[in-house]
Amino acid sequence: MQLFNTLTRRREPLRTEQPDRVTLYVCGPTVYNYAHIGNARPAVVFDLLSRVLRHDYKRVVYARNFTDVDDKINAAALAAGVPIGTITERYIAAYHEDMQALRVLSPDLEPRVTQHIADIVLLITTLIERGHAYEAQGHVLFHVPSYPEYGELSRRQPSDMLAGARVEVAPYKRNPLDFVLWKPSTPEQPGWESPWGRGRPGWHVECTAMIGRHLGHTIDIHGGGQDLIFPHHENEIAQGTCAHGARYCHTWVHNSFVTVDGQKMSKSLGNVLLVRDLLAQAPGEAIRLALLATHYRRPLDWNAERLTRARRTLTHHYQALAEVETLDVGSNIQPDGALLDALHHDLNVAKALARLQQLVDGLKAAQSDNERAHAKGCVLASAKLLGLLQQTPAKALEALMPEHSSLPVARIEALVAERESARQQRDFARADALRDELIELGAEVRDTPEGSHWQPLSRDPALYADNL
Repeated sequence: MQLFNTLTRRREPLRTEQPDRVTLYVCGPTVYNYAHIGNARPAVVFDLLSRVLRHDYKRVVYARNFTDVDDKINAAALAAGVPIGTITERYIAAYHEDMQALRVLSPDLEPRVTQHIADIVLLITTLIERGHAYEAQGHVLFHVPSYPEYGELSRRQPSDMLAGARVEVAPYKRNPLDFVLWKPSTPEQPGWESPWGRGRPGWHVECTAMIGRHLGHTIDIHGGGQDLIFPHHENEIAQGTCAHGARYCHTWVHNSFVTVDGQKMSKSLGNVLLVRDLLAQAPGEAIRLALLATHYRRPLDWNAERLTRARRTLTHHYQALAEVETLDVGSNIQPDGALLDALHHDLNVAKALARLQQLVDGLKAAQSDNERAHAKGCVLASAKLLGLLQQTPAKALEALMPEHSSLPVARIEALVAERESARQQRDFARADALRDELIELGAEVRDTPEGSHWQPLSRDPALYADNL
């Protein structure tokens, strides 16, 4: 496995603290609202990474946290007149529902900030004792100049960080870049007792404490969105390194941004796309494929055409699997080597999906039941790494193409193949006759450079753009 390491700005072989074990931590959502498509991208990307790692290593420990205390959560709870737990439980449950629909597997650990206050207090105490943090007016702050390597991840000089950065300037700071580890709570705000008074943790210290509690002082991979590089992940490195005197993380992996029709998502533009709203438009597996189709380090522009392409690709693949649904496959069939190699090269999903298409084409071209069974097993094992094609064909096709469920799929597929053979032999009269027969069965055939595809006659033609 090779991954692009944000810290070194190059692709590197994965380095692990133990030869047969990988630790992976990903910054999860702050749960005060429903997940939008930007929240879904890292969940899907790092789900893919964890699947590949589990194929390669005996043990993978994957943690993705919930930030369940935050000023936005506090405001929502205050407005509703309920405890913060009422808000966070509601949106944690909704997040689980949405991610399950996107075929995102549950991580091994889902730590919550409110369950780790003791770990946070211990970490802050250690930083104070080692001269890297100080108390001021009820706050505890990390003293950035105490860590000379600060800025290594984001490649920013301290003087540059002050311009336009999310840095709170306060008179009690020794340095403008110093950031809050602990802050006091007013009576109406949630708070916990500490050596510095009743208060609550700062954002950055939370992940560092949870990582130390569950994964150790040095982890193998830390993931998250590109927007977290500074200040969040920069601050994590400073805290973890100064508290324990060890490298905080070997490999930093960041996914790029999501835009909608070329524009940044924002409430003011009214273009924030919630996952649950998209699930009303298309199956979760299609949304997953649409999110995976662009390399994780490239910006992803969400639009209707992207979802259309994903929907059609899955329809094509499930139609091929429907033809061999009754064939049993062996339990020891491994993923295709070329597809796995593509994923090993910094999650090159585009190349992996192209290879999956070749495997499906090979399944359709197989001549004997033995060949078809092996080809089917290879398709399923390979697609499983991507989190795709694991449903029964009938169930998947009914969701992808509701009109499809009442059609004689096997007969239609056979006639489409026969028609394609007639066209290749330039027997156009036979091809036209077969087209008419397909129309009588309720199927329309479209000929594209990639081959012939069929669709129910009542299907919206917009869902079958010819550029797939």
